[in-house]
Amino acid sequence: MRFNYTIMRPIQKAIYLDYHATTPVDPRVAEKVLYYMTTAFGNAHSTDHIYGDEAAKAVTQSRQNIAQLINASPQEIIFTSGATESLNLAIQGSIKPNQKLKIAVTTVEHKAVLDTCQALAKKGLAEIIFLEVDTQGKLNLNQLETVCKNGLSLLCIMAANNEIGNIYPIPEIGKIAQTYHVPWLCDASQAVGKIPINFRDWGITYLAISAHKLYGPKGIGALVIKKSHHLETLIFGGGHQKGFRSGTLNIPGIVGLGEACRLRYLEMLEDEQVIANLRDKLQNLLLEKIPNMVINGDRNNRLAGNLHISFPHIPNSVVIAHIRHQLAISTGSACSSGVEAPSHVLRAMNLPDAIVDGALRLGLGKFTTNTEIEQAAEILTRVGCMTIS
Repeated sequence: MRFNYTIMRPIQKAIYLDYHATTPVDPRVAEKVLYYMTTAFGNAHSTDHIYGDEAAKAVTQSRQNIAQLINASPQEIIFTSGATESLNLAIQGSIKPNQKLKIAVTTVEHKAVLDTCQALAKKGLAEIIFLEVDTQGKLNLNQLETVCKNGLSLLCIMAANNEIGNIYPIPEIGKIAQTYHVPWLCDASQAVGKIPINFRDWGITYLAISAHKLYGPKGIGALVIKKSHHLETLIFGGGHQKGFRSGTLNIPGIVGLGEACRLRYLEMLEDEQVIANLRDKLQNLLLEKIPNMVINGDRNNRLAGNLHISFPHIPNSVVIAHIRHQLAISTGSACSSGVEAPSHVLRAMNLPDAIVDGALRLGLGKFTTNTEIEQAAEILTRVGCMTIS
């Protein structure tokens, strides 16, 4: 029998500056993933033959690679389908019989956290306390300490914001959480592989990771759970992964996540400095030509690849309409795309409507080039200098 194959033609190339939404897979990672999809395709729980043995060894090695990057124990790592599942497992798994959760959460958390907390609150299973931020998206540590002192079931504060790129003071937050014995869920999906993370020493109880934010494949992530902490099971069916999350392990995905973490451990510091330099160049080129451009967020504590701007006189929908075939950027969180609503992050920062309506998120990564930065600056300058009647 002969098969007819459809040749996949490449899409028309635009400059890609949406690394916060997803990163391209590192070719070295893709090579490993392909091997475990087509050659070493065994089930890690099939222990009666060498295919299963090789898959099990690959899982062990991936756990070690992840643990090395974030300074955790390999035994603390539970594989999931991504950060959204990890966050749901940590939050919903914290529910105990006949006990109402008291959860503190920042107003700028990812929707995977906010929507899960609000769903529990609607069911009467949780009380939500919101931690406010200022106009730069900075957290008030005094308010945080007061809230923790009054007792909490769970604290939800991300390591780095997915829209404005703010990096939050993780060690300081951890000290407060530890002082008042509050379990802390840290959404680190935007931070792991971009900034140092010390799970063991920074007072983090649960840490969420997503591979496709650090040059790994989509559909795989992890929840790191501090030893001695327990979560209620959400997915049943075989008791895999110590009973935390049943289901056949996604070996190619797990290998991809592990290899991506190994490469970030080796290359992160050098890569991020180069990325920061390119981000600053783009920022300066735009400011030279568009003096009324606004930079949102904490400019002193942000991810190297993040540039969140607003053209106050031009709605972001107009900007995207003009450049979408030349430049891939976004108006906000990818998980909220398609929803006609202003950014909840910018609203939480109490920014003026003109700033919110003109907001654009630019995300650079390790494959961004100097030439692309110069071309992107030209494209954005043309649209940023338009006059809208």
